[in-house]
Amino acid sequence: MSDVPELTASACAMLEGRYLRRDSDGGVTGTVTDLFDEVGAFVARAEDRYRPGSSKYWARQFSTVMRQLAFLPNSPTLMNAGTRVGVLSGCFVLPVEDSLSSIFTTLTQTALLHQAGAGTGFTFGHLRPAGDRVDSTDGTASGPVSFLRLFDTAVDVVERSGRRRGACMGALDVSHPDILEFIASKASTPGALPHFALSVGVTDAFLRSVEAGGSQTLINPRTGAIVDRIPASEIFDAICEAAHHCGDPGMLFLDTINRAHPLSDRIEATNPCGEVPLLPYESCNLGSVNLAACVRGHRIDWQRITDTVRVGVRFLDDVIDMSRYPFDELDRAARRTRKIGLGFMGLAEVLAVLGIPYDSTRAVRLTEDIARHIGRTAHDASAELATTRGTYPAATQVSDSATRNRRNLQVTSVAPTGSISLLAGTSAGLEPFTTIGGRRRILGREVVEIERAFTSAARDRGCYRDDVVAAVLETGSVRSNPQVPADIRAIFPTAVEVAPEWHVRMQTAVQRHVDAAVSKTVLLPETASVAVVREVFLDAWRAGAKGITVFRTGSVGDATGRPRDDHVACASCS
Repeated sequence: MSDVPELTASACAMLEGRYLRRDSDGGVTGTVTDLFDEVGAFVARAEDRYRPGSSKYWARQFSTVMRQLAFLPNSPTLMNAGTRVGVLSGCFVLPVEDSLSSIFTTLTQTALLHQAGAGTGFTFGHLRPAGDRVDSTDGTASGPVSFLRLFDTAVDVVERSGRRRGACMGALDVSHPDILEFIASKASTPGALPHFALSVGVTDAFLRSVEAGGSQTLINPRTGAIVDRIPASEIFDAICEAAHHCGDPGMLFLDTINRAHPLSDRIEATNPCGEVPLLPYESCNLGSVNLAACVRGHRIDWQRITDTVRVGVRFLDDVIDMSRYPFDELDRAARRTRKIGLGFMGLAEVLAVLGIPYDSTRAVRLTEDIARHIGRTAHDASAELATTRGTYPAATQVSDSATRNRRNLQVTSVAPTGSISLLAGTSAGLEPFTTIGGRRRILGREVVEIERAFTSAARDRGCYRDDVVAAVLETGSVRSNPQVPADIRAIFPTAVEVAPEWHVRMQTAVQRHVDAAVSKTVLLPETASVAVVREVFLDAWRAGAKGITVFRTGSVGDATGRPRDDHVACASCS
């Protein structure tokens, strides 16, 4: 094979620090092409189960799309395919039931998964509230937040022996009596729960009560008894103030999630970045089409997107068969629904290359067209696989014939792609550029880079000068630089320069064509008020998002100052 990817400095740092194989002395062995060939060959072994002798052909196809950086799977697949670890799924949702036995069983399972490089999501809503009676000891319960701390500590211990930052999602239903303590658990203590993103699971009824000045009932999950009724606005205001202060919690719109889920089982939790709502023990098997690799000149190559999507769906279905599952419940859940999550990265770069501002109606429409095209192609590819491989076992419980006749219950999802977008040298997921240029640390190595799309555009216009380069490296931005032509400035906004309403419009336009969900962080300027956070949450709910997160520049964050779904915090699903 002749495809040798051209890697940026950031990609080289990420590749060496996270993905390349190492010998017994810790030295790096092989190259990026060796990695892609090995991953492609291992995953393609699943093909022989369906058509003996076909694995060599598909190994070449899989390796080719990865060598061309047109498609990349989530990090655990790149890290673990063909190794003794063998866990290829990005993240898992694990149940936490109201008993010490369940809690510590899940804690053990969590440690095993994080040791393998995966992330985990949980709902703590089944745990009895703090102060509730414990009959077996004649004592009182410590409540969900205390167990959040326990899980966070366990993940921290495991992380110290691995290559990746442990990522978890902790969710709690808005009706839980400890909801206010949960909401404040990170905002009140800088640096608390560093391995957890937090989300409040809210219902339509709750948000309508917020709008109407109504109340929210708090219910003890152990007994089902009503504990209290408090103004819904009190809870909502607490969420908005905490998110404004530190970026947590986000919101999960549970009714929207469950209306879209084809099975009757109720979903209560997601993976760490929120793009895959999952039932207990289910996993996210993610991969992303690099849109920037599907542009020819200044036009989108729709056929290349189609071809890449078809290969990507097949690859991810094979991942389910080839992944190792540390305990049987995970294996059974993965095969029952065969959920995969094919998404995309490189959107911001594509829009810039095409000369379209991210924060424009034209950009939203084109992005929706891309999402629609990927969704339809992916569904068709999954249906074709079903004709030779069979449908997912839970298909008999699904009423919609199109969904029932696919290989996979869910096919599409848009992940943050933090790590793999760095490897591909493009912008992350659905997001605008975080910065146009500057210094960044990648796994301990400092890298200085300027976005290649800006470099190309500025050179074409004759404004790529030393003073412009210096300003970009100092500020990370070009939109306010008068030395750059206005039309170039318009197509290179950073995330914080994009008004919140455009973030929400972009997310919800894509969500209409995605089976699972869309990872999105609305990055706000430091001057943004709590009222802005409030409107982001309500607008996202009204427009049909399944979840939303905000992060205000300069806020407390997780004691690192990073948005919670950057490439370090959520490498599991990137």
